[in-house]
Amino acid sequence: MATLQRYFIQLSYNGTNYHGWQVQKNAMSVQQVLNEKLSIILRQPIETTGCGRTDTGVHAKDFFAHFDAGETMDHGPWSMEKKESLLRSINAVLPVDIAVKDIFPVAADANARFDARLRTYEYHIHFNKDPFKNNYSWELRDRPDLELMNKAAQLMMAYTDFSCFSKSNTQVKTNNCKITYARWEETESGIVFRISADRFLRNMVRAIVGTLIMVGRKEIEPEAVQQIIESKNRSKAGTSVPACGLYLTEVLY
Repeated sequence: MATLQRYFIQLSYNGTNYHGWQVQKNAMSVQQVLNEKLSIILRQPIETTGCGRTDTGVHAKDFFAHFDAGETMDHGPWSMEKKESLLRSINAVLPVDIAVKDIFPVAADANARFDARLRTYEYHIHFNKDPFKNNYSWELRDRPDLELMNKAAQLMMAYTDFSCFSKSNTQVKTNNCKITYARWEETESGIVFRISADRFLRNMVRAIVGTLIMVGRKEIEPEAVQQIIESKNRSKAGTSVPACGLYLTEVLY
């Protein structure tokens, strides 16, 4: 039996045309496309494991996956020349909305999902109609109160169980996450929410943003977020905001 080498692959993608990262039975996903193209280039069946999963329409500026493979392009040790040749070949067959930035060998037990210690997401909002932001940011008519939203965001960091912001029946062992950063900031054309944690639940960031927008619109007080979290009830939290404004921007190991 041939000896397999494990590799990490770093990529970015525009999620507009995909039903998320994870392979779906009846829909196109980023993982499916990546598996197919890697299998062609490496001339062997390849199955990747991602650092997480993004929902339909969500983008990733920084995403990691791992896979096991036999010999890559030719014989001999791994080198910068071999890596650059492999990157060119992979990117040549990938669609324009998926780009591989790096690929490198790792230890046999390295895991893109379970070894990640920090993930950061951004959610982008703009306030004026802009055709160049369509599918890349969420348009709001009125500006919410950033001071109130940041007050509520800081209150969230005292908690670890975020069941109220998760989709039900997600088959995870725990809904506990450790948030280390959560803040809204002004941009040239709108506002952006940045949040970092050791892990995120399905739909978590979009549900958090929807809840904080309720605070910013003064529909609820910042302190109401504490009651929502303590309820562990998804129906108590705000509506999930559109996927188009959400980006996975950093994964640290």
